[in-house]
Amino acid sequence: MFSKRSVVSFLIFTAAIFAVILIDRNPLPDFSHYTQVKEKKSAFFDYILPLVKHSNQLVIEDRKQLELLAAEVGELSFFQRRTLIELAEDYYVDRENRSDLQVIEQLRLRVDPVPPSLALAQAAIESAWGTSRFAVQGNNLFGQWCYKKGCGLVPLRRNSGTQHEVAKFDTVSESVGSYIRNINTHRAYQDLRVSRAQLRTERGSASGHQLAENLLEYSELREKYVHEVQAVIRINKLARYDAY
Repeated sequence: MFSKRSVVSFLIFTAAIFAVILIDRNPLPDFSHYTQVKEKKSAFFDYILPLVKHSNQLVIEDRKQLELLAAEVGELSFFQRRTLIELAEDYYVDRENRSDLQVIEQLRLRVDPVPPSLALAQAAIESAWGTSRFAVQGNNLFGQWCYKKGCGLVPLRRNSGTQHEVAKFDTVSESVGSYIRNINTHRAYQDLRVSRAQLRTERGSASGHQLAENLLEYSELREKYVHEVQAVIRINKLARYDAY
């Protein structure tokens, strides 16, 4: 017998495979050939938005499973507890010395979609609108690092004594999924996740412009980077995508 979680996971995985095949059938478009800035931006957002929606949808499906568990907390069956364990592992939540309820509350902060406006703005900045070396050669639109030799591309201006590389992905979709997982699990963005949960409770949703305030650790530029992300969201009217 397969648990409900296993069946749902299989169906989501199968759908994800087909989605990736469809979405990533072609490599990252050559955005450098656009001579008009407006056209380049439009083409970039049209390409990236479906990828962001797809990755967010996978998170939303996990969220639905989590809420079902929350409704049964205290009376979880063997299979429900196994589902909870799998979610905790997927989102790097430590279960040691924590009750099921405490694990669920931690997961609620992490299992949540990232506002598309935030993802679009960061992708534009980090990849130079899809034209950077890391985007073209590594499908990395978010400047994500890795720390094993050969795991990615070596930055041309890497500081002396540092060993990080810029991660290389098989597909752009994989890069987007990794970015959303990073925002949802890395300790540097704990404040962002708390703010997202508070805004969801108070206003029903959180905007990318608001959450950008919590990206100080994403770049060495800190406040300047936050303002740049917010400017890209504002100038390109990306907030309209957060309501999807």
